[in-house]
Amino acid sequence: MIPRRIMGVETEYGLLCASTTGGNPPIDAEESAHRLFDPLLKKTRSTNVFLPNGARLYLDVGAHPEYATAECDDLGDLIANDRAGDAIYVDMANQTNEDLTGINGQLHLFKNNLDSYGNSYGCHENYLVRRRRDFRARIDSLIPFFVTRQIMVGAGYLQVTDRGAQYKISQRADIMNDAVSAATTRSRPMINTRDEPHGDAELYRRLHVIVGDSTMSDSTSALKLGVTEALLHVLEDGKRLPRRELEDPVKAIRQVSADTTGRALLSFKDGSTMTALELQQEIYEHVYQHFAANGWLDELDPVRAYVFDLWSRTLDALASDEQEKLSTEIDWIAKRSLLRRYSDRLGVGLEDSRMQRLDLAWHDITNAGLRTSLEKSGGLVKLVNEERIEVAKAIPPQTTRAKLRGDFVALAMENRRDYMVDWMNIRLIEDDGAHQVLLKDPFSPVDAHVDALMELMDSE
Repeated sequence: MIPRRIMGVETEYGLLCASTTGGNPPIDAEESAHRLFDPLLKKTRSTNVFLPNGARLYLDVGAHPEYATAECDDLGDLIANDRAGDAIYVDMANQTNEDLTGINGQLHLFKNNLDSYGNSYGCHENYLVRRRRDFRARIDSLIPFFVTRQIMVGAGYLQVTDRGAQYKISQRADIMNDAVSAATTRSRPMINTRDEPHGDAELYRRLHVIVGDSTMSDSTSALKLGVTEALLHVLEDGKRLPRRELEDPVKAIRQVSADTTGRALLSFKDGSTMTALELQQEIYEHVYQHFAANGWLDELDPVRAYVFDLWSRTLDALASDEQEKLSTEIDWIAKRSLLRRYSDRLGVGLEDSRMQRLDLAWHDITNAGLRTSLEKSGGLVKLVNEERIEVAKAIPPQTTRAKLRGDFVALAMENRRDYMVDWMNIRLIEDDGAHQVLLKDPFSPVDAHVDALMELMDSE
């Protein structure tokens, strides 16, 4: 049986208040963030809250709104929860925009990773793994995978300089400056190893992946998360990857991003070489064969089955130089296709300011963005429908610890009770002190102590 795995995504959004009459923004990012979060602040007295759907919504440093999904063990749930975060922020922006008409302003939220000044903000993936003494060795073995995974799941980066425009695969690749590190401020590693499992520390660790791009399409998001989940299943089942130690991972990730054929040549410490595409093909075969041998392919749910199919088709299309076959499913290819069409129609180069505005509109999650119309027209594949997203905005995943947290928060808010929660703790605050429950098992959606707290709230 395929193992269960807890997963989650943290997304930081870019924020801009644009003038509706042209010219400079009427308010800066700090003021925009203040206005966006003001209704939440008045309601909860905080800009850092856990929601009834089990997720965390907060204002991060640098005026970046952030959303961390609830714990999910189902890939479809995770895609829906990620989209729910977008939808919640769109609702907040729409409410704020009603108050900005007097200053001719309109908020835009961008699900990208770089602003026009070169400042970076992240999309972090979290995967629960079993605690093992060889954790660091296993993490090191994953670096070549994460360096080259971008050829399938990059967001696309239109880099415009004084020398012209270059289209790259990944927005995050050029700002990575380490492969593995526990640091959070002085370096930007591909994988952060800070030991913060948000679960029973004797059993689990959290693989905190920082290298990935924020992705707009459901299909690319599913591929990014599903491929990584599948590889972790194989590794934890005892099947090691072929030994590949990159000579310079930071240099390699930049080379891969700059080569849109997928054939950037990687150099390994043993003197061997391999293209990014060849490495990803090797990993796919490694994972596919293990799933087949274990009978796991027959157990795949529809979303995970789609991931395996898209994984194979993506590698085949890259190998045969038929990338346009992926123009509705792979973000960096879909966005490049859109930019090329408009560039040809207007008779301008990618460095033209209109192309840069179109690039930004691709990542705009508000009503001014392109995703909704592209999904309706078939220009982007959509895996979760609006009904499922609406449910995920309000209801937590039902098969993980998130159900306990979300249900508790919903009832506490309904009864106007004072409470505090985080990923592992639930506290009901009373005049005589706090009643606290520690939730160490992220897989469990039931807990008698939480039930007792909720009964206490209902009885008073």
